[in-house]
Amino acid sequence: MARYMLIMRSTPEAEAAMAEAEVDFNQIIEEMGRFNEELIKAGVMLAGEGLTGPEEGFVVDFNADPPAVTDGPYTEAKELFNGFWILDVSSKEEAKQWAQKVPLGKGVKLEVRRVSESTEFPMDNPWIKKEIQWRADLAEKIAAQARADADRLA
Repeated sequence: MARYMLIMRSTPEAEAAMAEAEVDFNQIIEEMGRFNEELIKAGVMLAGEGLTGPEEGFVVDFNADPPAVTDGPYTEAKELFNGFWILDVSSKEEAKQWAQKVPLGKGVKLEVRRVSESTEFPMDNPWIKKEIQWRADLAEKIAAQARADADRLA
């Protein structure tokens, strides 16, 4: 199995098309929800999140020392990173098939990239060993939070 990240990028054209079409936000949530449910039922979705608007973000520019921080929105950006999915699929071809099913409109692009696996790095490196342990600890923390959330909903 291989992990792929599907990165949703919106353009000004996409924003204009949505405004012109007067698409109900609840409809968007429903379409994304159905797609996410399909991913979950297929057993391929590891993560997926939408992001807040650029006005809540910032950019760190490492061309300066110390790095310069600029608050959003980013007027120079032609495309904005609006959300992502991480899928665990059998092949690049399967990642393509899922990517083509994402319910996105005109002007939106989806960049798909394979996520590096820890096994691709030297396993005798102490930082790789620490990374593996950090991931195990994080998975345990996320599972505990999900159990607590489920208990609150019950």
